[in-house]
Amino acid sequence: MPYRGNPFPYLAESLRQAGVSHCRMAVPSNAFLYLTGHGNVVVQGEPLVTGFAVAPPFDRAGLIAALRADQAGETTFPEFVRGCWAAGIVRYDVDTAARTCTYYGADGASYTEDYPAVVLP
Repeated sequence: MPYRGNPFPYLAESLRQAGVSHCRMAVPSNAFLYLTGHGNVVVQGEPLVTGFAVAPPFDRAGLIAALRADQAGETTFPEFVRGCWAAGIVRYDVDTAARTCTYYGADGASYTEDYPAVVLP
């Protein structure tokens, strides 16, 4: 089965092939911005935060734990997003050409991971 393990590289490759150059996620608002050469698209999910809230401090170890649990298929996407927020992530950016995902804290701290190239079935 081609999606055994971490399905994210397959999703990202599907987006790249559809013309998405970047996928930007605003974590507290749970909103995606897909950047394409044909126009940009926003997808609004259920916000994690409404009104005023204190942004958690950047926690690299907490973020990596959330990433590894998600990559192992141990969490749902909403659980992963909540894990990012708990780790102080306010936004992340997927660059489909460079095959990277960079996570940002409110204070400007960041963490970047590469993801593997894959061939879609």
